Amino acid sequence: MTYTLLHNPGCSTSRKGLELLHESGIQPRVRKYMTVSEQLSLEELVDLAAKLGGVSPRDFLRQKNAADAGLSETASDAEVFAAMAENPKLIQRPIGIKGKKAVLGRPVERLLDLS
Repeated sequence: MTYTLLHNPGCSTSRKGLELLHESGIQPRVRKYMTVSEQLSLEELVDLAAKLGGVSPRDFLRQKNAADAGLSETASDAEVFAAMAENPKLIQRPIGIKGKKAVLGRPVERLLDLS
């Protein structure tokens, strides 16, 4: 089963997560979700929330970027998903995905929970 890492090379935590996976012998398929060609669709974000355990999108929202993107604290889940699809900077990283499960790599050692 393929291990996919939602990765932002500009993020030090994301780079540490990728390095940890490599050191552990895991060669993930790297998806640079910040690039236009690899952005997550609305449907993929909803699926990701399910794989993370049926969580609200707020559980993997970068709070410090939410206000800058015009996302209010009272925004609905649908509004948060839509904002993430439009602006991938709002998505926490790194996120590991394997099969029907996903984990937020905060701390990065959590990425190993899927191996």
